[in-house]
Amino acid sequence: DSITFGYGASPGEDYPAILAKIINMPIINAGIDGDTTTEALKRVKSDVLDKDPLLVIIEFSGNDFLSKVPTEITVSNITKMTEQIQARGAMVAIVDISSGMFLREYRLALNKLARKERAIFIPGILGGIITNPSMKSDFIHPNADGYKLIAQRIQRAITPYLEQNSALR
Repeated sequence: DSITFGYGASPGEDYPAILAKIINMPIINAGIDGDTTTEALKRVKSDVLDKDPLLVIIEFSGNDFLSKVPTEITVSNITKMTEQIQARGAMVAIVDISSGMFLREYRLALNKLARKERAIFIPGILGGIITNPSMKSDFIHPNADGYKLIAQRIQRAITPYLEQNSALR
């Protein structure tokens, strides 16, 4: 969605671009501003699976929440994406954008989903960003500094998997 897309930052300052530099591996940013899990599920084959990824980062829920999509549908869509991605041999990292009580129900549901599907779970990537105006470009979206922190948090979570599995590809 917009956080993966990099809304509020200049090109190259989105977290996928920063993460690619940190881990020294190519990353395809398939984030679309305003996207919901329903729309993402429709394009997972063409935008993700057809690219033969080693690891896929799934970061959704904000637009589903704003569009009043029931949590169960959001989780179902992310489950379907996860299953499709894993069936193709790639690992999934599910990113949670909740902060404190904000979107807590998504954090709990996504954590449960990650455990069930044996995916990486990366909780609270907006912690310390969503409440810090100096890390945001607007009310919700990070700025370049916020995206850098998100990239660092994701890097810490995925590095053990990448070190273990990158040689297998």
